[in-house]
Amino acid sequence: MTLLKTAKGIFLDTLHHLRIEEAIRTRVHYQGESLHVGEVAYDLQDFDRVVVISIGKAAAPMWDALRPALEPVLQRGQAIEAIVVGATIPNERDPRVRFFPGSHPLPNQTSFVAAEAVLKLLASCDDRCLVFFLISGGASAMIEKALDGSVTVEETVQFYRSLVHSGLAITQMNALRKHFSQVKGGRLAITAQTATQCTLLISDVPESALHVVGSGPSLPDPSTKEDCRRIIDANLSALNFSEKLVAFFRNPELEETAKADNTAFDKASWLSLLSSDDLCRMAGENAARLGFHVVVDNHCDDWDYRDAAVYLLDRLEELRQLYPRVCLLSAGEVSVRLSSAHGVGGRNQQFVLECSRLIDERKLKATILSGGSDGVDGNSPAAGAVCDETTVARAASKGLDIIAALEQFDSFPMLHALDDAIITGPTGNNVRDLRVLLSSS
Repeated sequence: MTLLKTAKGIFLDTLHHLRIEEAIRTRVHYQGESLHVGEVAYDLQDFDRVVVISIGKAAAPMWDALRPALEPVLQRGQAIEAIVVGATIPNERDPRVRFFPGSHPLPNQTSFVAAEAVLKLLASCDDRCLVFFLISGGASAMIEKALDGSVTVEETVQFYRSLVHSGLAITQMNALRKHFSQVKGGRLAITAQTATQCTLLISDVPESALHVVGSGPSLPDPSTKEDCRRIIDANLSALNFSEKLVAFFRNPELEETAKADNTAFDKASWLSLLSSDDLCRMAGENAARLGFHVVVDNHCDDWDYRDAAVYLLDRLEELRQLYPRVCLLSAGEVSVRLSSAHGVGGRNQQFVLECSRLIDERKLKATILSGGSDGVDGNSPAAGAVCDETTVARAASKGLDIIAALEQFDSFPMLHALDDAIITGPTGNNVRDLRVLLSSS
């Protein structure tokens, strides 16, 4: 088997075994009259209603996995109401569930309708209500309602488009989103003020920054409006915000997000079910079974894709001097600052093409894969791609220009033509991107 096929196999097998159902089944269970979620126990006799708000790329799978655990609530005659806003439809039709198709990476009219429905349901909650927030990556765009009532849907979409194209780190983008929105930065928790709240997360961010997942709709927010102003001042040209938007963020009366001392969090808990740590662990186990020495290095998280490519190839070269078969794993996201005119692709494919250029330039023997665990890379139908020392020559033999594809941010057509694009379709999961670098003597 070639290393190209081996890298694809490691990636696809990891996605297959990264199961939301298993994560929830092992963390949520009943004992006596109590529902145990991680280390927190909820006495069901204390509640009349259970409300579930599930938002993000994994929204439907999370609801599908939690639903069986809530059956004892039904047996007690307690009411359950749920809103699911996601990329896929829940497995079973249920009159207690309202589903909204989630839009990503840009919000749309449905995002606003879904936000209104969520706010209305949470506002009806009281101290006899247990609220579950099921949050996964992609939630930021899937529900949205601007704090400023004069901001239109079109202006909100442009705000998101500017962020996506800016090349900013995800923590910076989400600080701005939180302060723009009625449904982010802990504001959903405030809406359900007196209810007991439990947030379960499928994390597409570092474990130390869970408040960034989906722009933290139900968690305390450590970012401030002053942070937002500093981000804007330092990145004015890259953001290209309208004068109206800049004025909104610079308004001294801008409302602050929910902080940890807010009473809304007095009866709140949160738990990460799956994260990029699990992604690396499972991929590492797969690679180790194939005889590779496995190293995990996430230092280049949020770096520019070109810097990340240089760093990881340097690391791979170092490791191959020590071990005959090496698998270097790296989770997280690289950044790509897009021009106003660009082709079809995504950050994973752009990274892979840059690696193919460097491999050819350095005369290396290496195989590089980069893919999104959600099955989606940018505006392309691919999850990511793979390359090796033959990529540049194979492209040239087909009359394809890698440098032009990089400059035009048009990676997918070339990689697809080489049969090196990886197409999985939406996975219903989202725990960041995975990069797999292989070398074998």
